[in-house]
Amino acid sequence: MIRRPIRQKPLGALRRKSGVSPVVSLLWRIALAFALIGVALAVHWFDREGLRDNVDGHISFIDVMYFTMITVTTVGFGDIVPVTPRARMFDTFVVTPIRLFVWLIFLGTAYDFLFKRTWERWRMAVIQKRLSGHVVLCGFGTSGQAAFTELVSRGTPAETIVAIDEGKQAIATAESCGATVLEGDATRNVTLEAARIEQARALVVAAGRDDTSILMVLTARRVAPDVPISVVIRNRDNEPLAHQAGANTVINPASFAGLLLAGSTHGQHLADYLADLAGAGGRVELHERQVTPEEIGRPLAHLATGLGVRLYRDNVAYGFWETPAARLEAGDLIVEIVPRWAAEGEPRRD
Repeated sequence: MIRRPIRQKPLGALRRKSGVSPVVSLLWRIALAFALIGVALAVHWFDREGLRDNVDGHISFIDVMYFTMITVTTVGFGDIVPVTPRARMFDTFVVTPIRLFVWLIFLGTAYDFLFKRTWERWRMAVIQKRLSGHVVLCGFGTSGQAAFTELVSRGTPAETIVAIDEGKQAIATAESCGATVLEGDATRNVTLEAARIEQARALVVAAGRDDTSILMVLTARRVAPDVPISVVIRNRDNEPLAHQAGANTVINPASFAGLLLAGSTHGQHLADYLADLAGAGGRVELHERQVTPEEIGRPLAHLATGLGVRLYRDNVAYGFWETPAARLEAGDLIVEIVPRWAAEGEPRRD
């Protein structure tokens, strides 16, 4: 069950989940085939005078049934043949199309229930086996789609993002965007294991409900103790719970929007710059990385790659103005502001 920079695609045709199960669909096809055969059988019986039995010269109901089945499934053996113009016209213009429809029903059923499903299962098994270094995205609602778009904009191939959702429409949307999709409940171990979360480079949780998101984080942390987890939490009171559940990063959209709004009151360009930093379409980008051997001993403010703004040492954050930032050490984690062209690996622009 597991289906590329993202491109804007035209809207497709409306699609609605079918309420017919595969078993019911199979029964409907069988019933339709027998109904068509029944039409041919009934007409042959009422017009049995137009048939001739070359064996005993007598047409019984069993003979009509035999002739109908042989004619519908093949072209007959010649032991029973239509002899009147009406019987021949019926076989020409009715029985022959019925034969074609019955064969199409049989072939379509074989394709849907055997070849197509077997092929899909094999293809998904191969994809699942090769999953490594991917991003698992739990929830493909508004926040999930925004996260997907941003990931692709930052260079993550769409097919290396595994979107998990229980909604048919959400899965269809994710698939149309080029993501690998998995329809299921991300609060269950088996679902996350199917997405090979232990091999993922990151997990993004955007379930839409805080309780569901926290449960997903708990489940993921149990299955993959080392995977980095980012989660969207809408209620500030639930942020500590998300951290306790094992989330590395907790994002509160309402709080972030409040920061932008408040910042805009102190300068019309502050919110614009913050949005520039956060998104992939701006002129600058926040970049997090390990300190390089060449940078050890240098101050955070004198980076050659960008503007160093924060330093993490032993899980403690230091600003560029603080004493620990005056001398970088091995193992330090640096947060810097870099130009867009530098983040994308392009030549320097002056």
